[in-house]
Amino acid sequence: MDSAEYERKIAARFATFDQDGNGYISREDFSTAAAALLAEFGVTARSEKGQALYIGAEAFWQGMAGIADRDGDQRITRDEFVGGAVKRLRDNPARFAEIARPFLHAALALADGDGTVRGADVERALRALGVQREIASLAAQSLGPVTEDQVLAAFAAYFTVPE
Repeated sequence: MDSAEYERKIAARFATFDQDGNGYISREDFSTAAAALLAEFGVTARSEKGQALYIGAEAFWQGMAGIADRDGDQRITRDEFVGGAVKRLRDNPARFAEIARPFLHAALALADGDGTVRGADVERALRALGVQREIASLAAQSLGPVTEDQVLAAFAAYFTVPE
């Protein structure tokens, strides 16, 4: 995959994070994602699981901002996102997984208590985060029970698009 194709793919991932569609990623987008997941799974923000999700969302935001917010304005533009991903994550998807781990760990805990998550739960979570119904359904159908490590690896692969 050449660099231009890689950058196009990363730019397409930008919309997943830009929850409010305002053209940049901010802390509020991560809070919006957390609120959507809590609502979908019927968990209150003040509960232990709710607090863990918001703490994970903040950690994820801080990690993303550290990688991509070049001008320090607490907003990640599409160009900053592409530049940050290309420069810092292309050869190291495990780094992205570690940045996402606290949020994903807490999100998985909303759906399951035994360390695995079923496809139907993945579909619910994806739909709550704004993924189109057909794509969420296809992703869920292809999954059996998955572990946190499997989700982290898939998440990192999707967002870093390794060659």
